[in-house]
Amino acid sequence: MKTVWVAIRIALRAIARSKLRASLTVLGILIGVAAVVIVVALGTGVRGRVLGEISSLGANLIYIFPQATQSSGVRRKDIGRLTEADGQAIVKEATSVAGVSPFSSANMQVVAGDKNAATQVMGVSKSYWDVRMFTFAKGQSFSEVDELLKARVCVIGDTVRENLFGTGEGLGEYIRIGRHAYRVVGVLTKKGQSPFGEDQDDRLLMPIGSFRARVLPSGPGRVQMLLASATDERTVDRATAQIESVLRQRHKIDPDDEPDFMVRTQAEFRRSQEQIFDVLTALLSSIAAVSLLVGGIGVMNIMLVSVTERTREIGIRMAIGADTTDILVQFLIEAVTLSAIGGIIGIGVGIGTIYILAGTLGWSMEPPLGAVVVAVCTSAAIGILFGFLPARRASRLDPIAALRHE
Repeated sequence: MKTVWVAIRIALRAIARSKLRASLTVLGILIGVAAVVIVVALGTGVRGRVLGEISSLGANLIYIFPQATQSSGVRRKDIGRLTEADGQAIVKEATSVAGVSPFSSANMQVVAGDKNAATQVMGVSKSYWDVRMFTFAKGQSFSEVDELLKARVCVIGDTVRENLFGTGEGLGEYIRIGRHAYRVVGVLTKKGQSPFGEDQDDRLLMPIGSFRARVLPSGPGRVQMLLASATDERTVDRATAQIESVLRQRHKIDPDDEPDFMVRTQAEFRRSQEQIFDVLTALLSSIAAVSLLVGGIGVMNIMLVSVTERTREIGIRMAIGADTTDILVQFLIEAVTLSAIGGIIGIGVGIGTIYILAGTLGWSMEPPLGAVVVAVCTSAAIGILFGFLPARRASRLDPIAALRHE
């Protein structure tokens, strides 16, 4: 241990004698370590933000689409039918399903007073709010009586409210869609953009019956899609299986035949996004680690120069009793010290940059402990790995030849 402390003091004195050269060497390690820490933190921040937005759509959300079926290897042109009755049957028979809402939509021009805007008009049921986790900033939902009577009422998102009524609340006002006017009974709480880039506040929702009767005429009970929610995140797969079973039975589709519907879950999308982020984080971390490799080469280069400059010093130390192990340890510790200084400063720079980015971007970003530990260990390993060759070269010098070196 005494030999190590002596070697550390000698290493620090050697570094202090060549401040500029040592600083440039440390800079290479610093940049590499800081890059790894920042990239991992950014990856974690982006991952948390996107997955949080996915959760805002409803972690238990299940999408049920109609789709074309195949007959004798040929895809038929007619699309499977989904109806409100299908949704009601799912709620009644699927024990792992908490709620189902019919859903149909169309992009329409809406008018209020002297203002107009293009938005997505949707036909839904009252259960839509629970399925999609929407809440009301003002007013309330349309009622079951409104649904039954196909009343001319609607609920709007905050973007529609702002586009049509400016700073006004919009409650009780009338919005015209085509030849019909609809009274605003509620304004949704702002949700912002979805992970798909969709403005979740740019929407107008009305009872599905009113939508079918006046906005986009279609067959009785016919819907474009069903939205369902499982009772819990852990029951999503079970709910999906129950939905498929109920619909196959209602549509008279044999277990071996291709269904005329398709079921997709939010959990599937979340898992695929997590896999993408894992790959991207690993890829970006690998790219950042290349700068660590470059820094390590810089350490080896400087140590080789140091061995050449201090050949006579090495000869003197050997002449007064230092063996090859002492010389090897001395230069290894000097390389490790250079790398450790760069690593520690790099971690400090990386953490500082993370907090600056978190404040600027408004993301939830924390210094990744795992990346910090890996960066420290990597910088030390680089010192040993790239310092070994120069240290070995120094320890194998012939003392007589070293003393004669000028």
